[in-house]
Amino acid sequence: MQGVYVSSHPLVKHKLTILRDKSTGSKEFRQLVRELAILLCYEATQDLALAPRKVETPLAEAEGWELKERIGLVPILRAGLGMVNGVWEMMPDAEVWHIGLYRDEHTLRPVEYYNKLPIAPRVQVCLILDPMLATGGSAVATASLLKDWGAARIKFVGLIAAPEGIRAMREAHPDVPLHLGAIDERLNEVGFIVPGLGDAGDRQFGTG
Repeated sequence: MQGVYVSSHPLVKHKLTILRDKSTGSKEFRQLVRELAILLCYEATQDLALAPRKVETPLAEAEGWELKERIGLVPILRAGLGMVNGVWEMMPDAEVWHIGLYRDEHTLRPVEYYNKLPIAPRVQVCLILDPMLATGGSAVATASLLKDWGAARIKFVGLIAAPEGIRAMREAHPDVPLHLGAIDERLNEVGFIVPGLGDAGDRQFGTG
């Protein structure tokens, strides 16, 4: 599907399998989320613009490169928080802003409760971070907020997606690429991804 990129990296497949296992504890779960975020961010940022830069090595001058675009990380609270540190390890200069959304249990629609975006964008690329793309409601709402705010380029990075969530994002925001670890079968009657991994927030923070 155009605009949808599913990782084929063996490490992503291996780590996702451990992440799904119901016997994986919170500490290991958090570590896996961090590691998967690093791997998926690597794939999602392959098209970032570069500018030439000369540096002095201990032996001579070398032609090199530096990132031309500034990056903003937008984790969707609370599960997206677990992905931030991994991406930060790769891009320590990235800015981080938080969007708080929760899913109404009856309508399955997102409800915004927190928005800490600055007055105007200071970056060229925004990465929405959320482990699960289920109904797609939170991702669609976050992308809409970022567009209204003035974000130039937006990408979504997630670990597991349901076909329903992908469809919702492609219909609402066809210009936002989706970088995913896996696409699962479906949503169940309460909006959880099947087979999925359960509640990513609860499993990270030990609140399940």
